[in-house]
Order: sequence, then structure tokens, then C-alpha cells
Amino acid sequence: MKSLKAVRTGSGLSVRIEPRALVVGVLLCVAALVVAVVLIGTGDFEIPATDVISTLLGNGTTAHTFIVNDLRLPRVLVGLLVGASLGLAGAIFQSISRNPLGSPDIIGFGQGSTVGALTVIVLFQGSAVAVAAGSLVGGLVTGVLIYLLAWKRGVHGYRLVLVGIGAAAILTALNGYLLTKADLVDAARAYVWMAGSLNGRDWDQVEPLFWLCAVLVPLVLAYARPLRMLEMGDDVAYALGVRPERTRIVLMLAAVLLTASATAAAGPVSFVALTAPQLARRLTRSPGPNLVASLLMGAGLLIAADLAAQRAFGADTLPVGVLTGVLGGVYLLWLLVSERRAGRI
Repeated sequence: MKSLKAVRTGSGLSVRIEPRALVVGVLLCVAALVVAVVLIGTGDFEIPATDVISTLLGNGTTAHTFIVNDLRLPRVLVGLLVGASLGLAGAIFQSISRNPLGSPDIIGFGQGSTVGALTVIVLFQGSAVAVAAGSLVGGLVTGVLIYLLAWKRGVHGYRLVLVGIGAAAILTALNGYLLTKADLVDAARAYVWMAGSLNGRDWDQVEPLFWLCAVLVPLVLAYARPLRMLEMGDDVAYALGVRPERTRIVLMLAAVLLTASATAAAGPVSFVALTAPQLARRLTRSPGPNLVASLLMGAGLLIAADLAAQRAFGADTLPVGVLTGVLGGVYLLWLLVSERRAGRI
């Protein structure tokens, strides 16, 4: 059985189809939808999966319609969109840096978004909308600064990661300083936001995140082939007709926006961007960035973590960012040991 097939469209465009990657993508999508249905039914008032589906199709009781559509569905949609955004952003950064540690929460972009949000909370006592805007601005400014600091006749793998790790350390210290300047109420609000949680998310968070993903995801997927070429090095990519620096700038900007918007919606959720692309690559066994599989893996991971947190500790007790941080930390240690045994670090 061949690992990939070429399909020629009516316009003469040749499209590669990898059967294993396609099957994995379908299974990840189905798994995410199943977990989403179970998660919607989970809470202080349990709802069977069949009743959840019936309610989503418009056939539920008045009580079920209120609980499902108004209270729980927005939370699950935010979880899916945030996880998908982080998974896709992680795949972009790991592909550009050609390094498994090239993740937004390792190389400083998540911390930059947190600085922007904390600045609004602590110094200006801003509203939820202002906090989200601050997170976006913080992420973008951090992205520009890291890109400029990492530039030396182009931006390359380990230099981007090393500059990003240094920036993350500085930004983490700045976050700590901002917290020391906050009064008790603002500090408590900041700590709740920094935990990374889906609690209390409603349709106000769903709509802007959805439209941002609707614009950025097709843009990133359109650059899937140039990104694959970029993994082989700038010289090879240029010889194959790809403009390396232009491709890198467009994709990094999209990844920073995805990370910042996800952070704005749910707070800094750790390690999803690190683990999702690598798990997706292991499942598909396919070279290249695996953008679609990473996106679906990120969405499934985040809502699965939220489901596990609710099942183990009760609804709205443990923020999902705490659980992903613990599990992601274990995965990071395993990754570092594996990389050392392979002689890459």
C-alpha cells in the first residue's frame, strides 16, 4: 500500500493525499466531537449524550436548551477554538524553527500576551474586552521584538528558540513585577486569568475567536507547501520557488495572532502548543508540519483536559490550564530525555 497518492484536479493542479494522515485527521475530528458532546453533558446537572445531541438539533426541553445552548456550548466552543489555535501555532513555530521546543509558550509569545493582559488589569483596571485587546497587543509586540532580535541574515532554528527562551524569562519576571504592583482585588483577578481557564466563557468570547480563526486558518493552510519546503532550508526552498523570508514573516504573524487570541480568550493555557504538533506527527508518521492534524489534536487535547478536570475535581474547580501545565511538564521532561538520548541536545 502506498503511503500517499496524487490526485489531479480539473484545473491541472496536483494534490497529494496521504491515506494515513487523512484517516488520522478524520479520527481526531470524530474524537473531538465525541468529547465535546460528553463535556457539554458534564456538570452539576448531568445531561445524557443523547439528550445533548437532541438539544443541539433543536429538540430539547426548555431546561436543557438553556443549559446546553446558553451555558455550556459557548465554553466548549471556546475550548475547541483555543486548542485548535494553539495546536496550529505550535506546528508553525516548530516547523519554522525545525526544533521540537519551538512552541509559543516556550519561546515567549504566550508570556508576551500575558504581559499585555496584566498591564491592562493592573495599571488600567480594564474590562474583559480591554484585557483581550491588551493580550493581542502584547503578543504582537513580543513577536516583533523576538523576530528582530533573532534576525541575522534571516531567522533560523536554534537562534529563534534561544532568543525566545531568554525573552520568556524576562517577560515572566515582568509579569511577577506587575503582580507586586497590583492591589488585592486586581491581583486576585490577574491570578485567576493567569491560571488559564474556560470557566464562565460565553458567546462574547466565541465570536471574535471564530472569525479570527476563519481568516487565519485558511491563510496558514495556503502556505502549507511553502512551509514544508522551508523545513529543508532556505536555499532549497528558494530553489523550489519559495520566498523564505516572506513565508516566514506571514506564518509567524499568523501564529502570533493565533496564540495571542487564544490567550485573550482563555488565559495562558500551557503546553498544548508544544505537545499537539508532536503527537499529531507521531500518529500520522508524515513529514512536514502536519497542520490540519495538529489543529485537530490541539482542539481535542484541550477539551479532553477540561473534561478530565471536571470529572476528577468537579465542575469549575480546577482550571484547565493547571492540568495541561502538569501533563505538559511531564511531556517536556520526556521530550528532553529523548532528545538527549538521540544526541540532538
